Order: sequence, then structure tokens, then C-alpha cells
Amino acid sequence: MTESVDVVLIGGGIMSATLGTLLRELQPDWKVVAFERLGDVAEESSNAWNNAGTGHAALCELNYMPEGKDGSLDPGKAIGINEQFQLSRQLWSTLVDRGVLDAPTTFINSTPHMTFVRGQKDVDYLRRRYEILKEQPLFAGIEFSEDSRVINQWAPLLMEHRRKGEPFAATRVPSGTDVDFGSLTRQLFDHLAESENFTLLRNHEVRKLKKQKDGSWNVRYRNAIGHTPGELNAKFVFVGAGGWALKLLQGSGISEIRGYGCFPIGGQWLKTSNPAIVAKHKAKVYSQAPVGAPPMSVPHLDTRVVDGETSLLFGPFATFSPKFLKQGGMLDIVTQVRAHNLGSMLKVAFTNFDLIKYLVSELLKTHHRKVATLREFMPTAQDGDWELLQAGQRAQVMKGGKLQFGTEVVAAADGTIAGLLGASPGASTAVPVMLDVLQRCFPEQFGAWEPALQKLIPTLGEKLNDSPADAAASMGATAKTLDLTA
Repeated sequence: MTESVDVVLIGGGIMSATLGTLLRELQPDWKVVAFERLGDVAEESSNAWNNAGTGHAALCELNYMPEGKDGSLDPGKAIGINEQFQLSRQLWSTLVDRGVLDAPTTFINSTPHMTFVRGQKDVDYLRRRYEILKEQPLFAGIEFSEDSRVINQWAPLLMEHRRKGEPFAATRVPSGTDVDFGSLTRQLFDHLAESENFTLLRNHEVRKLKKQKDGSWNVRYRNAIGHTPGELNAKFVFVGAGGWALKLLQGSGISEIRGYGCFPIGGQWLKTSNPAIVAKHKAKVYSQAPVGAPPMSVPHLDTRVVDGETSLLFGPFATFSPKFLKQGGMLDIVTQVRAHNLGSMLKVAFTNFDLIKYLVSELLKTHHRKVATLREFMPTAQDGDWELLQAGQRAQVMKGGKLQFGTEVVAAADGTIAGLLGASPGASTAVPVMLDVLQRCFPEQFGAWEPALQKLIPTLGEKLNDSPADAAASMGATAKTLDLTA
């Protein structure tokens, strides 16, 4: 007889870990099974070395506040992403208070967020962006300077041996963070494993999802080591498997996935652990993306703290692979093709020549040329101090003939299955994204869950940016609990 459970989570990343954690608080009696096709959780996009580790709050990422055709700047998207990150911080803060998560420094550390631009056009843009954001409560404390002496105090590596006469400017927000999403994910799954109603199946790959007459799902899987097949029945399925989510949702047959496709983009970092270099830089410094580059390829020089070790990363440099996951299949880009998404995918191919040109130019870069790119940020960079590190694989969403950049929930109309597509801001907004899943897929229960959710996330339902006092109080409270001293 096929075993029946309440919830199946597919994928051992931060999204499944977050949803599982919320459900344990809301419905501890529900039986939950999580599947991870690799030997451990947090080995794909949630792995610390596979992502930027930025607590995306739009403090430094210019693509969240693009310049309109008329030259106008709208802070709406930047404010929205910052609001979302505050929800994530609040949940993490509550879980630290309750002892669910270890010491905050094991997964989050204070790291100022900066933006650094060169050239008069970008300097003018950055100044206007600053003038708008400094009035927003969630961006309180943002600083702007065109003075090399000030920027040298913020980030010395940016200024050492920089050519005189070149226009440049920077903004800085001391309250930024560096997040080890790998550690956070593992801690959340460790907590879930303490429940007798939770099971984590590592080295188990979900192969097929089939809807049953009663609305439940037959989940067929295979042990990746012994290739032993198995199946169970679930009332609700969440597909949080990165690029693999598209293939599983297509196989499920839900109409909501029609028209979607994915374009895989990989990446590499330059990394140094040289103490003399690392000691001179404590910040995440973002700049403008090259012409034709996707937003996820915005160059940045980052302080990273992983497993207690501090290092610097620069990149990412785009790579190409047909795989949807780092440990995916070489035919992923082909097997996604359907009659309903072929036209959209072809349109993307024919209307994104700048992207193709950019990818080709990136693939031709040698280690020496990549360090030369770094020298635009850090003039003193030397080839021998930096090693190449392969980053994660991202599957950018294609729909309606457009390449979309963001994180998108695809859910069946009856709420029995949902999946996540896309990339940045991704992990940083795991909490609000999973709250969206709960609200869309469990509308009858959500009202009864709200009091418990309010205890986990005190400002749930509020807009912090509408109130300077509330924004300051909330950010101050989570900063204190998470030990985020600027």
C-alpha cells in the first residue's frame, strides 16, 4: 500500500527548508517528507560558494532601480525587495531567540553594502539614486561620496593606485549583511529532523508527479545509489528544486506551467584568502552590469564569511552549460522544449543578441583577462593572488518571448502543487516567497495561521517603509538579536 503524507518538499535548498520550518510551526501534526537528489542538503544554489551570499535588500544593486527611458528613477522595486528581506530577517531573529538557529555569526554577518561607479553618466545616476533613497526609511543611513579620501576609508582596495582624473562615486550602507545560506539551510533541516513527523530522503530523486482523482499527488522517486524505485501519496507538493523545478512541473501536467522555459547561465568567481588583501576590504561592492549582461552578472567585490573563514570573491563571470543545475543533465536545455514554449524561446533567442555576445566574450576570457576585469575595481590586483571558483547554475525564466529576471511562484489553481522558478533575489526573499505559497495554496487555513505567523514575523502585513519609527524599531530589534553591529 502506498504511504500517504500531507506534504512533499522536492529539493534540499533554502526554499524547502523555509517552507518546512513554517509548516512545522503552523501544523506540527502534518507529516512532511523532503527529497534531495544529492548526498546532502544545500549543495546546489543554496551552497555558500554557489551564490553571492548577499542579503538582497536593494541597498547596492542598481538593477533594482533602473533608469527609465525619460531619465526618471522609481524606488518602488528597491523598496519592495528591502521590505521582503526584512521579513526574512525577522523570522531568522525569532528562530535565534528560540534556539532553533545557532549563533547568528554561523550564518549572517554585518557587511556594509556599497555601490561603486565610474564615468560621469553613472556618477550622475548614482547621485540621483542616493537623493531619492536617503528619504526612504528602509534606506536610512545611506551615504554618498565622490571624494577618494572618503571612499578610501570605506574600501581601500577600490582607491589604491587608482588613476587620477577619472570621475567616480560610491554609496555605502553600513547595515548590509553577508549571509551563508548553506549554513542556514542545514540548520533549518537539522531542526526539522527533530520532529517525528518529518523525513529527509537524501540521494533520492523524484522522477514523476501524477495527479490523482481525489486531488492528491502520486510521487514516484528513485534511490540514486541503489536505483530502487518508490512512491508515496501527498496532499500537497512543493517543487523547490532550482532549474529542475521546470521539468517536474512540466511533467505534472498543470496548465499553469504552459509557456514557461528556462535559459541556463553558469558563473565563476575569482577568490582570494590572502590575509593581507582580505584585511583591507570589508564590504560588498556592486557596480553596473556590462551592456547586454543579465542582472545576475553585475560585477561585485564581496567579503564572504563561510564556515568561519573570511575571503573575498569577485565576479561572477558568466559561463554556459546546457544543464539546469550544477549537477544536472547535458540535455536539460533540450528536454524542456514543448509546443507551448517553443515560440517564446525562439523569440528570446532572436531578441537577445547582446546577451549572446556577452556570453561569448565571457567564455573567451582567460584567468589573466578576468583578473584584468577585477583591476577595474581593484587596481592593485595580481594574478597570483586569485583562484577561479565555479559558481552555481541559474535557470533564468523565459515567458512571453522575454527573458525574465526574478523569482516566480507557479501554483496550480487548486493549490495542491506549487513550484519556484528564477534566480535573484532568490534566497534572500525565501520567507516572503514561502508565505506567498502558503497564502495561495492554503487559503482556507491561512487566516487561522496568521496569529502564529505574527509571532514569528512581528510586522507581517505592514509596510515598514511607510513609518520611519516602525522601520527603525524593527531593523534595530533584528540587528540586536542577529548581532549585526555596523
